[in-house]
Amino acid sequence: MQKSLANIRVLDLSRVLAGPFCTQILGDLGAEIIKIERPGRGDDTRGWGPPFVKDKDGNNTSESAYYLSCNRNKKSVAIDIASPEGQNLIRDLIAQSDVVIENFKVGGLHKYGLGYDDLKADFPNVIYCSISGFGQNGPLAKEPGYDFLAQAMAGLMACTGEPEGHPMKVGVALSDIMTGLNAAIGILAALNYRNEHGVGQHVDVALTDCTLASLTNIAQYYLTTGKPAPRQGNAHATIVPYQAFEASDGYVILAVGNDTQFERFASFINHDEWIDDPRFKTNSARVEHRDTLVPLIKDAIAQQPVLYWVDELEKINVPCGPVNTMDKAFAMEQTQAREMQIEMDHPLAAEPIHLVGSPFKMSETPVSYDLPPPLCGQHTSEILQNLLDLPPEDIADLKQKGIIDETSIGD
Repeated sequence: MQKSLANIRVLDLSRVLAGPFCTQILGDLGAEIIKIERPGRGDDTRGWGPPFVKDKDGNNTSESAYYLSCNRNKKSVAIDIASPEGQNLIRDLIAQSDVVIENFKVGGLHKYGLGYDDLKADFPNVIYCSISGFGQNGPLAKEPGYDFLAQAMAGLMACTGEPEGHPMKVGVALSDIMTGLNAAIGILAALNYRNEHGVGQHVDVALTDCTLASLTNIAQYYLTTGKPAPRQGNAHATIVPYQAFEASDGYVILAVGNDTQFERFASFINHDEWIDDPRFKTNSARVEHRDTLVPLIKDAIAQQPVLYWVDELEKINVPCGPVNTMDKAFAMEQTQAREMQIEMDHPLAAEPIHLVGSPFKMSETPVSYDLPPPLCGQHTSEILQNLLDLPPEDIADLKQKGIIDETSIGD
């Protein structure tokens, strides 16, 4: 099977979510990902549970669901980068790599001689991607960054939640996820530039930048009017009706994107008079009069169950869907048809583990799932022998000194 990024090797110095999510994307697309972890502890997210993978006796292992979510298709090498010997090993691995990705505090790797400015002269072809809370410059650059902080400071929380309620974070670490996606895009762009010009570069992505950029029309609302868009809960700031409604047995979303769809919807629920009502005839009018229209729609939706609205509105091409919990989302035939739930064998698990599949569907170079999320240091000897030609006695000496570590299957 051909792989899109089969010729790319990534040295991954990141941990937690944004960086690992980025490198999992690259790994799914065929890149070789070498995940550098601290001896003993490894990636912090290994312990972020419960839930954890269960072994054959039903006991918790050391591998959390959080860690499993973003670390497949990688090999783990445990190296103490605080030691000079460990730093030398990292530099030797960089010499064999196309991309380095890190999410230390700004300047945090300079004390190890592993910052971009420390490396660019010796490795001019390497793409060096830094993920941070606020970016590599500016008055907050050296402050630690977290997803929750980015959601708050970049405006996402202020526009999320019910109009009269408290600001609300998104239910998943979305700032981290969007930053990981943007990091992957930046890396691919830098690789293409290198292919054309033979030069690597520094890719600098920040959680706050990516979060602010993701706000698109909400951000532009402010830039156009000088006023923040009002928080609308499950409604839309500039489209009506476009929100969640409570049916008789659950919730549905109604997403009327144009006036023609509204006309069909109004006629279906026996309110043909809305079609020519100047308060509702156009989207702009409906936005202005949402406080009148939305309660009327709520009353209508509440009379029938979820499946009634989903099935009947589909027939007249009015967008409508159920508000699914995770069990229902994965049970959908569409989810299964798109192979968005996969299974992989795991060395510690009693049975194959279930993972979320890749959203990339590519005709010539489909993604592949070759390696389950690795144990900490599982591939230390393999990588040091194969890439750096270190003899077994040197590897044993590094282990004895605590510079490297390795977890063998069955330990």
